[in-house]
Amino acid sequence: QCVPFRRFHRGIGRTAQAKAFKATLGRWPTKSAKYLLQLLQNVQANAESKGLNSEELVIKHILVNPAPKQRRRIFRAHGRSNPYLSSPCHIEVIVSEEEKNVEKTKDERSTVVFQSQKQLAAKRLRASRK
Repeated sequence: QCVPFRRFHRGIGRTAQAKAFKATLGRWPTKSAKYLLQLLQNVQANAESKGLNSEELVIKHILVNPAPKQRRRIFRAHGRSNPYLSSPCHIEVIVSEEEKNVEKTKDERSTVVFQSQKQLAAKRLRASRK
C-alpha cells in the first residue's frame, strides 16, 4: 500500500492506491520505512532494558524535522563542479505504556456531598425548628 504525499509532492507520480487516502499522489518510500522500522526496534529494545512491557507500548508522539544539509561536490565536465547535498532529518518518537482503565468501586461512605456555609446554616435552622 502506498504512502500518500500531500505536502512535498512536486514531481511525484500518480497512483491508484492513493485513492484510499483521498489523494492522487503517492509513493512507496522503502528507505524511509527501513529507518523508521530500525528506530521502532530500538525503542522496543530500550523499553525491555528499562523493564517495560513492550507489548503494551503506544506511540504518543512522532515528529520529523529537517537537519542541516551535508555538503559535498560533484565534478562536472569542463572543470566545473556542482553542489551535491544530502537532506538528513531528526526523528523524535515518544512512547509510553498503555494505561489500563480500572473502574471505580461504588462505596456509599465515599460519596460525600459538599455543601456551602449557607446550605449548612439552612440545614441547621430546619433541624432546630423540628
